[in-house]
Amino acid sequence: MATTAELFEEPFVADEYIERLVWRTPGGGSRGGPEAFDPKRLLEEFVNHIQELQIMDERIQRKVEKLEQQCQKEAKEFAKKVQELQKSNQVAFQHFQELDEHISYVATKVCHLGDQLEGVNTPRQRAVEAQKLMKYFNEFLDGELKSDVFTNSEKIKEAADIIQKLHLIAQELPFDRFSEVKSKIASKYHDLECQLIQEFTNAQRRGEISRMREVAAVLLHFKGYSHCVDVYIKQCQEGAYLRNDIFEDAAILCQRVNKQVGDIFSNPETVLAKLIQNVFEIKLQSFVKEQLEECRKSDAEQYLKNLYDLYTRTTNLSSKLMEFNLGTDKQTFLSKLIKSIFISYLENYIEVETGYLKSRSAMILQRYYDSKNHQKRSIGTGGIQDLKERIRQRTNLPLGPSIDTHGETFLSQEVVVNLLQETKQAFERCHRLSDPSDLPRNAFRIFTILVEFLCIEHIDYALETGLAGIPSSDSRNANLYFLDVVQQANTIFHLFDKQFNDHLMPLISSSPKLSECLQKKKEIIEQMEMKLDTGIDRTLNCMIGQMKHILAAEQKKTDFKPEDENNVLIQYTNACVKVCAYVRKQVEKIKNSMDGKNVDTVLMELGVRFHRLIYEHLQQYSYSCMGGMLAICDVAEYRKCAKDFKIPMVLHLFDTLHALCNLLVVAPDNLKQVCSGEQLANLDKNILHSFVQLRADYRSARLARHFS
Repeated sequence: MATTAELFEEPFVADEYIERLVWRTPGGGSRGGPEAFDPKRLLEEFVNHIQELQIMDERIQRKVEKLEQQCQKEAKEFAKKVQELQKSNQVAFQHFQELDEHISYVATKVCHLGDQLEGVNTPRQRAVEAQKLMKYFNEFLDGELKSDVFTNSEKIKEAADIIQKLHLIAQELPFDRFSEVKSKIASKYHDLECQLIQEFTNAQRRGEISRMREVAAVLLHFKGYSHCVDVYIKQCQEGAYLRNDIFEDAAILCQRVNKQVGDIFSNPETVLAKLIQNVFEIKLQSFVKEQLEECRKSDAEQYLKNLYDLYTRTTNLSSKLMEFNLGTDKQTFLSKLIKSIFISYLENYIEVETGYLKSRSAMILQRYYDSKNHQKRSIGTGGIQDLKERIRQRTNLPLGPSIDTHGETFLSQEVVVNLLQETKQAFERCHRLSDPSDLPRNAFRIFTILVEFLCIEHIDYALETGLAGIPSSDSRNANLYFLDVVQQANTIFHLFDKQFNDHLMPLISSSPKLSECLQKKKEIIEQMEMKLDTGIDRTLNCMIGQMKHILAAEQKKTDFKPEDENNVLIQYTNACVKVCAYVRKQVEKIKNSMDGKNVDTVLMELGVRFHRLIYEHLQQYSYSCMGGMLAICDVAEYRKCAKDFKIPMVLHLFDTLHALCNLLVVAPDNLKQVCSGEQLANLDKNILHSFVQLRADYRSARLARHFS
């Protein structure tokens, strides 16, 4: 059995168990092992082992039955004990309830007895206290204070409590009978009050917080408690303003007091609020008045800068003080303090602001025109001027005398930056200093001043002057500087638009003034664009006029009908060279003067007019065969020049013109074929005929017959 028990190893696996049993049995190995395999012996061993396992199973089963019987017996005994314990617990719980009821009964009796004792003791204490007060009152009646509480300076706290009560009693006594004693009590009340305040003052100077708290608690019931607070506030500020920055000093003072005031007074928020009120109404108000009054009438610029700076620093100080406990509505409290300081200055702020901005803007402009030695022309207004403007827009006639400005645009980015900087500062001050209800209206007033001086007095004046300075289209060697005016006006207006969005919009975005400002801006833009369009149109006419002069002066009839057809060496005419050079220069100038789609629009208009000029110019001549070749070369050069425009429509026009010029040299038999080509097929037959008529050999019957 021992051997069998050894075979039951954990964890138990039946297959491994059989393997171990076979391995231990002699003759149970494989056929190729050291011992021959003996199945009979192995069977015999299995049979014996099975019998042993059966015997072991019977023994274990008997042991299990015995243990089960023992367990059942012990379970019954345990259940019996539990029942006995439950009965004992019920008895103990019943005893506990009885004890709890008894304790409650005794406690009720004790409380009742305490109430009875208190009912007896309270009147007794009041009677004792009244007796003491009567004793002290008799001393005042006799006129001699003998009690130790009044003669001993160390018992000032007890004396203060007694005299405070006697003072209240004396208030109820008739004056005619007790006037003398009431006077003595009041005098002693006043003396003790002064002593306590002096004691508080001395303790504050010594930095004894506990003694200050003790004295303040006694003084709390006296009329002079507020005087104690005043003394504390006054002494807190001694030596507090030693720096050059009174606002920083005030912030540090309030932070220091906020840390200790709760350890001294029972109502710290009231004391701190009173300190802040004292700082604002005395220190800050006098400082603000000193800083502003001296420059209020003499220097508006400095006055506005000081007002903005002082108001900003005061509101920043107020924001720091918002961290402290100052009562229920500290926001309103601090706002009222700020308003009390600045109300006299803020009432007429916008009048000062707009007056200064107007004078400053006028001075900036005048200084600029003086530097140019220019006397501004008055730009007429009213019915006649409006009529002239409408006629000029429709007819492009330069009404009035032309002005020679010597290339001066009368636009200055420096002037514009100065005007915008002044206005930006005005907007910032307006945002800070204006009442929220007045902010949109005040911002609009500043905006109208900017429009007046920047847009009308400077930009619009420069446009009017530039328009008057544009020469007539038949002028020779004219200085076409209006494109410089366009370039600078666009740049300036971008700056104006940026300030409108960055500084004005936030101030008016939620008010009805927004639509009014947008409308005013739209009107200004449309007015300027109208004048820019007029000026550009007249400038383009001048450019075409310059080209006409070049062609008239340089183009000769013999260019296209040379005397010696076989000895022509040039590739294109001199007139073509000069016109192309002039056009390329103007194209470059237009690209530099404008941006965006405006460049393409103006270049397309110039290109169309340029094409029309060349087309009409070519119609004036008669062409020999070699002259036609030269015309084709000229148009090819013009087309190369048109490529610089980078406008497909303009290039197409010159491509068509180049194809038309081929009619000047093509053989008569091929005329119909050329006219039906891709580029000429869609053209009017009269146009084609007009070019064919320019040929020197057009009168020949053969050519007329082929083209008809």
